[in-house]
Amino acid sequence: MSNKTIGGAVIGYGGMGHFHGRQMLRIDGIELIGVFDIDPAQQQDAEEHGIHAFDSREALLSDPRIDVVVIATPNDVHKEIAIDAMEHGKNVVSEKPVTLSPADLEEMIAAAERTGKLFTVHQNRRFDGDYLLARHVIESGVLGDVFRIESRVQGSRGIPSGWREEKEHGGGMLYDWGVHMLDQMLYFMRGVKLETVYSTMTFITNAECDDGFSVLCRFENGVEWIIEIQTNNFISLPRWYVLGTNGSMVVEDWDLNGRIVTVLETGKNDCEPIVAGAGITRTMAPRTDETMHTVPLPAKDYPTDWDSYYLNLIHALRGEGEILVTHDQQRLLVRVIEAIFKSAETGEVVHL
Repeated sequence: MSNKTIGGAVIGYGGMGHFHGRQMLRIDGIELIGVFDIDPAQQQDAEEHGIHAFDSREALLSDPRIDVVVIATPNDVHKEIAIDAMEHGKNVVSEKPVTLSPADLEEMIAAAERTGKLFTVHQNRRFDGDYLLARHVIESGVLGDVFRIESRVQGSRGIPSGWREEKEHGGGMLYDWGVHMLDQMLYFMRGVKLETVYSTMTFITNAECDDGFSVLCRFENGVEWIIEIQTNNFISLPRWYVLGTNGSMVVEDWDLNGRIVTVLETGKNDCEPIVAGAGITRTMAPRTDETMHTVPLPAKDYPTDWDSYYLNLIHALRGEGEILVTHDQQRLLVRVIEAIFKSAETGEVVHL
C-alpha cells in the first residue's frame, strides 16, 4: 500500500464502533469511509454526524475504497463477518474476543491464509499506562525475582446491559474485561510456557453469564499470576499487586497511585515481636524503617497510548512493520479462555 491513506470502515456502530470511528477520523494515515449497523438508530446517528452509513454489509464490503474493516459487533458473529470481509478482499480487525472457540478461530485464520489478507484483533490494553508501568518495574529487576503478579479490575454494577449479559452472544465478564487482562499476561509472559489454570466464577447478578471470575495461572518458570474480574464488590483491591524476592509493588488504581517498597538489609535491625490477637509474633511484625526503601510510582512516565495500536496497524498494512497481535497469540488466548471455563465448571486444575 506504500504511503497511501488507508480506507477504513466499521461494521457494528455501537459503543466500540464509535470508538473505532473516532480513531479513524483523527489518526493520520487512515480514513473512515463509512459504517454499517443493523440498528437503524445507529445508522441515523452516523449520518447525523457526517459519517456515511452503508445500506448493507454487502454494500460496505463491495466498496473498493475500503482496505480494512473493523468488526465491533456482538462476539458470536465475529467469525461470519470476518470471513465474509476477507473473501471480499478486505483486511480485518476483529474486536476482542476474536471468537468463541478454537475451531472458529482456525476457520478465520484459514480464510486469512486463503485470501492473503491481514487478520488481527483489537488488543488496545497492551498500551494502558498501568500495564506499561507494571511491566517496566517488573522487568527492571528492582523487586528481585518476581514470583507472584496479581491483576484485578473490579466494579459494583454487574454485567453491562444488552447482549453482553446474554450467553448466546458471548456475554459475561471473562469475554469482556477478562480477555484484556489475559492478553496482558500472555503478552508479558510470551516465551514462557503456561502450565496450569485453576478458576472459579460468580453468577451473583446474572444466572446466564459470569459476572466475575478469578483464575490462578502457573508458568513453567515458577511465576504465578492471579487475574480477577468482579462486578459485585464495593471495596476494591489494588489494580496491581506484585511480589518479588527483594520487594513489592502496588498500583492502586487507573491514576497510577501506589508505591514500590524494597528491602535494604535482610536480618538486621529486627524489631521486637508484636501482639497478634491472643499471641505474639516476630514473623508478621513490620520491618523497621532502616531496612526498607519506599518510592512512589513513576506515573507520569507511563501515559496510556491507544493510538499506538492504530499506528502499528497502519505500518503493517503498508508493509513497514509486523503486526503486534498475531494469530498464534490469539490461538493461545482462546485456549486459555476455554481452560478457564472448563476449570470453573469441573472445579479442577486444567493442564495446558
